[in-house]
Amino acid sequence: MTIAEIASRARETGRLGIDTEFMGEGRYRSLLCLVQVAVLDEDPDAPSIVEVIDPLDGIDPSPLAAVLADPAVEIIMHAGRQDIALLRRTWQTEITNVFDTQVAAGFAGLRAQAGYESLIREVLGVKLHKSASFTRWDARPLSEEQVSYAREDVLHLIQLAIELQRRLADSGRLEWAREECRLIETVSDVRDVQGVFAKLPRVNSLDASQRAVAMELTIWREEAAREGDRPVQSVLGDAALIELAKRRPKDKERLLQIRGLTEAAMHRRGGQILDAIARGRQRAPIPSEGEAPPQPDPLDAALTALAEALVRARALESRLAYELIAAKADLGRIVVAVRDGRSEPAVRTLAGWRRELVGEELLELLSGRRRLGVEGGRVVVE
Repeated sequence: MTIAEIASRARETGRLGIDTEFMGEGRYRSLLCLVQVAVLDEDPDAPSIVEVIDPLDGIDPSPLAAVLADPAVEIIMHAGRQDIALLRRTWQTEITNVFDTQVAAGFAGLRAQAGYESLIREVLGVKLHKSASFTRWDARPLSEEQVSYAREDVLHLIQLAIELQRRLADSGRLEWAREECRLIETVSDVRDVQGVFAKLPRVNSLDASQRAVAMELTIWREEAAREGDRPVQSVLGDAALIELAKRRPKDKERLLQIRGLTEAAMHRRGGQILDAIARGRQRAPIPSEGEAPPQPDPLDAALTALAEALVRARALESRLAYELIAAKADLGRIVVAVRDGRSEPAVRTLAGWRRELVGEELLELLSGRRRLGVEGGRVVVE
C-alpha cells in the first residue's frame, strides 16, 4: 500500500498502529530512520496490514502526518513518548487521540513499564522473534532481519489495544487510561535553552554574575552541538560548564586548570569558550528564581515510607500499577509541604483520579487525621 492508501484505510477503520526506529547515539537529536505502520484488514479475522516506511528515502509523509493529527483516528503506540516527540518534530505535525498500550497495561492490572514482547505474549498468547533491536537503523540497505523485526513491532499492536480496551471497559478504567495517554501527546525533544539552564546541576549554587556566564555557555554549547550534530555532553560536560561559570577564566592558561576540559577540546573550542565567558561577563546578572528549597529533616524518609505504604496498598486493592499513581520523589514533596504547612505541590498524585483514589487520604494521613495500621496481614487506614 502507498502512504496515501494507508492514510485512507486508517480513516476508514478509525485506527492506526505506529512505531519508529531511530538512532540517537552520537547525535544532537535522534534521527528518524524507519516508520512502521499497521491498519486493520477488511477481513476482521485477518492479520493487520503492515507497511514499513523509509523516511531516509525522501518520501512525502504528509498524508500520514495528517492522520496523526486527526482526532477521529486513534493512534496506537507502545511506550510511544519518544516516538511522539520524534514524529512531531520530524514530520511537523501534532499527534492526537493516542492510545499507548504500555500505559494502558498498568490500568489493566498488568505490570507497569511492560515491554511489548512480554505484553503481547501475556495478553494475546503470541510469541515474537525479536532479534534486531540494537542494530544500525541509519545504514542502508536494511537487512531482511531488520525489516522483519520492524514489521513484528506493529503486526499485533492494534489487536493488543483492542483487547486492553475491552478489559479496561469491563473494569471501568478505560477513561483513566485515555486521560493518562493524553498527557504524552504534546511531548517534545526540542531542547529549550532556558529549560536546559534551569536543570544544570548546582546552577543555583552560583551567584547572579556567575549564572549569567553559565547562561552564555549553555547557549554556546547548544549551538555548537546542533551545528556539529553532536551530543551536548561531548561538546562540554555539565560539571565543566558550572566550574567555568564559577571561575570565569580569561585566558587559555587558566582555562586549562578546569577539570573536564581535554586538550583536544581546548584546541578545537578553547577560543569559543573564552568568547562565551566574555559575553557572560557583559550580560546582566541572573538572580536565582523561586524560594529556596526546604531543608531536609531526618523524619522525612520515614514519613515518605509511610506514604508509600498507603499508596502501594491502594494500588494492590485497585489492581493498578503503583508506578501509575506516584513516584517516590512526588511523595517526598508532599511530605515536605505538609510538614512545613506549604501549599500543595503540583504533583500528579494529588490531581484527577489519583487524588480520588488515594491523594486526599494521603494528605489526611500525613496531617495526622488518619492512622495506618495492619490487620489480618492487610494495611488498614482509620
